Amino acid sequence: MIDWHTRYVQQAAWTRPLRAYLFERCRLAGIRRILEVGCGTGAILAEPGCQPFSTYGIDHDPRSLTQAQRHALPAHLACAEAFALPYALGVFDMTFCHFLLLWVADPLRALREMSRVTRPGGYVLALAEPDYLHRVDRPEPLVALGRLQTQALRDQGADPGLGLRLADLFVRAGIEIIETGPLQAEPVPLAEGQLEWAVLEHDLHGLVPAAQLEHWKSIDRQARANGQRILHVPTYFAFGRIPAPEA
Repeated sequence: MIDWHTRYVQQAAWTRPLRAYLFERCRLAGIRRILEVGCGTGAILAEPGCQPFSTYGIDHDPRSLTQAQRHALPAHLACAEAFALPYALGVFDMTFCHFLLLWVADPLRALREMSRVTRPGGYVLALAEPDYLHRVDRPEPLVALGRLQTQALRDQGADPGLGLRLADLFVRAGIEIIETGPLQAEPVPLAEGQLEWAVLEHDLHGLVPAAQLEHWKSIDRQARANGQRILHVPTYFAFGRIPAPEA
């Protein structure tokens, strides 16, 4: 069974350097009130980097919000969908999300809603959206494993190739892009391999015989120990501004 808060903390660590850079940039620009759409268990809102701000978070899962209430105080939390944020026009200085848009049925609509609640001159930030369609796995026997996980994500309702379209979605949502591009790839530490496998086994449950999974797991473990394991999913961010109305 996966401890999802531990997983979200792991994912938050992957984007922490980028987040620190962009959040500090926003702080210096006078940003005060921020909203995380899809805050989950509060892994990001609980981090010190959010302390300079007045923080808000929404998630559609009440169970995740129950954990966020413990982890992310004093954030203001609400149960809501990304398509219907319970806030008035332009009340936030920055709105952001993290590994969210690939999971929503209409990411463009979600971005437009994030834009709606962000004031003119404020910022919208998508910190991490993966592109599993260009995933790289080595050694070669693990390529099939990667393809199966990509299909499993699609079967769960995700769009595994969304990351490559992130910048275009920002433009279509009317957000002026300031910076965008791939996150710098970092190898997953050997100690985190167990959590990665818990996620894999969750995604592939019922799709792959246990013996085959165990075979792949053995190859993965040996490759990690030898420094030969490559697992790279290109992941993209986009940082943009809400245009000020024309005079």
